[in-house]
Amino acid sequence: MKKRSLGVAASALFLALTVAPVYAFHCPADVKAIDNALPKAKLSADQKAQVQKLRDEGEALHKSGAHKDSVGKLAEAMRIILNNM
Repeated sequence: MKKRSLGVAASALFLALTVAPVYAFHCPADVKAIDNALPKAKLSADQKAQVQKLRDEGEALHKSGAHKDSVGKLAEAMRIILNNM
C-alpha cells in the first residue's frame, strides 16, 4: 500500500512539474497574438476595452504564476477578437 501511495505521489509531482511549464510558455505567445490582432480587429470601443482588460488580467495572472487562469482569460480575449474578424 505504501508503495502505491508513493507511486501516486510521484505521478502527481511529475504532472505538476510538466504541465505548469506548458501553461507558462503558452501565455506570452497568447499575449503577443492578442497585441498583434487587436489593432486589426473590427471591434467596438467597448469590445476593445474588454479585450484589453482580459489581456492585461491574463498577463498579470501569468506573472503571478496562475498560468491556468491566465490561459483562460487570454482565450476569452482571443474569442472576442476571432468572433469579430
